[in-house]
Amino acid sequence: MSQALTGRAPTVVVAGGGTAGHIEPAMALADAVRRLRPDAKIIAMGTPKGLENDLIPPRGYPLELIPPVPLPRKPTTDLLRLPLRVRDSVRRAREVLDRVGADVVVGFGGYVSLPVYLAARGRVPIVVHEANESPGLANRIGARFATRVAVGVPGASLPGAQLVGIPLRRSITTLDRPALREEARKHFGLDPEAPTLLVFGGSQGARTINTAVSGAAKDLADAGVGVLHAHGPKNTLIVQEFPGRPAYVPVPYLERMDLAYAAADVVLCRSGAMTVAEVSAVGLPAVFVPLPIGNGEQASNARPAVDAGAALLVADADLTPAKVADLVIPLVTDPDRVAKMSAAGSGLGHREADETLARIVLEAANT
Repeated sequence: MSQALTGRAPTVVVAGGGTAGHIEPAMALADAVRRLRPDAKIIAMGTPKGLENDLIPPRGYPLELIPPVPLPRKPTTDLLRLPLRVRDSVRRAREVLDRVGADVVVGFGGYVSLPVYLAARGRVPIVVHEANESPGLANRIGARFATRVAVGVPGASLPGAQLVGIPLRRSITTLDRPALREEARKHFGLDPEAPTLLVFGGSQGARTINTAVSGAAKDLADAGVGVLHAHGPKNTLIVQEFPGRPAYVPVPYLERMDLAYAAADVVLCRSGAMTVAEVSAVGLPAVFVPLPIGNGEQASNARPAVDAGAALLVADADLTPAKVADLVIPLVTDPDRVAKMSAAGSGLGHREADETLARIVLEAANT
């Protein structure tokens, strides 16, 4: 047995906050470490206002909070205005690392990662995981003094990186969609037989997606399509009901993504790295609508699935109620095409990324 899986119980600190795209891989990694080393002590680091405050404690991991340091995507003069905030956040992060006796730090990017990397530098081994092809500033800096660097997609521009994929929850990688279909549709109040479209725009929703799909509610109803639409906790969505037609079910947030995926025949969503990895893992045909900001990483994330024939790509500016009616409805209502796209997606992604990364982390803890 590997030395990483034996010996003194390690203390692992994971830093990934702000959005679900940072938090969920961190939690999947934590779960995998716990499976490999049930005696491991795992602590999460976050900020007071991040989504981690809602997502991490229910998963059973203690959450330590440090002041956030909002970072530009690339080095700019904005960084020159942040030295005092960075210094305070690094000091607080170092206090946590010392108090818990950290053996290794694992960062996933975002506001919380950079101060944790700086606090750990020269004191605690660092493992960096980057989900996107174009790394953010925190991971670009952290990778310079990391013990190991792991990436989720080919072509990520970090030196010495090892391709491992994106860690996903076991409830996703082991999901049997057909077996859960009946339970899933009952859970959400969906029609048990109608072709069903799942819609979401990330953890906070997406206005373009919300407007386009809700605007096509009558077309969807007339086509006999049921809809499960997560519009985001900060948004409201009022959709006209059509008696006798499959239900259009709006919800603020999907806590059971496994059941949401099982209920659906097709998904329309953003193409963050985490979302693309999950959708590919469960074999769900997708219509990806990349977020039209940043450096185009969401379009890059979607490209392998599109090239494989498992997904379609629609620009944010092109997504309208008419586009939903003309493009999405014909797809959802064509079972043969849905089956072909699902089959085309099989084999995409890295289903064992969680345990692969966990072994890297545990090895680093022993260095």
